[in-house]
Amino acid sequence: MTLEPRTFDPPRLSDGRPLLTARELRKTYGRVTAVEGVSLEVYPGETLGIVGESGSGKSTVLRLLNLEEPADAGDYRLDLAAYAGENLLGLDRYRRRELRVSQIGIVYQQPHMGLRMGASSGGNVAERLIMAGERRFASLRAAARDSLAASEFPLDRLDDPPRVLSGGMQQRVQLAKAIAMRPALLLLDEPTTGLDVSVQALVLDTLLRLRRERRIATIVVSHDLGVIRTLADRVMVMRGGHVVEHGLADQVLDDPQHPYTQQLVHAKL
Repeated sequence: MTLEPRTFDPPRLSDGRPLLTARELRKTYGRVTAVEGVSLEVYPGETLGIVGESGSGKSTVLRLLNLEEPADAGDYRLDLAAYAGENLLGLDRYRRRELRVSQIGIVYQQPHMGLRMGASSGGNVAERLIMAGERRFASLRAAARDSLAASEFPLDRLDDPPRVLSGGMQQRVQLAKAIAMRPALLLLDEPTTGLDVSVQALVLDTLLRLRRERRIATIVVSHDLGVIRTLADRVMVMRGGHVVEHGLADQVLDDPQHPYTQQLVHAKL
């Protein structure tokens, strides 16, 4: 299989409310400003792609949205009943954990960041369910199987630890763990880096199917514009912690307006 460009209908931004709204996010590390004044919205069933060179701040944005790190400033809301009207950046650590377990799934570039490499693949997925309060072994195993099947992981390897699996299969275990609680928001940080083209295509097909079936709001960070073109409805281009261009994926990638975006696109041609 090859990474062919996909055609999407324009994102229907007028249908309902965005699931995610973030305004003026800011994050510094000492004297280095990693993210400055970043705002974004994502609707249910929509995928926002974030692109930029290394150090542009795109992965930092994901960590802020996953509540892994405290922001220095900003407002971040999800259109969920349990968190209505709340700036999530102000949640205490217990409610942050609860939100991350129940409503946010993440797939990291490096599988060891999201998985216990020595535990079984099924056990990795079950861990998320245990964190959500499930304790019955039969229910845990059944739910883990269902989630792994949804990510197209071979169930005859349910008991194999990720450390003996290929990179593509490790990413499928990460994805199964991320979607186990049927989250409203899915965050993908360079999900196909290091995979060969045929395995990339399989992973991307799985992500497209899950988005279609479950209407998960998704944010994907990638340096690979082929991946962004395949997955994203809209694209946000970052440089030096700032957003320099933002629009529909086809518009941004086929007719970039900002000189930096033009440079990125032409470098990939």
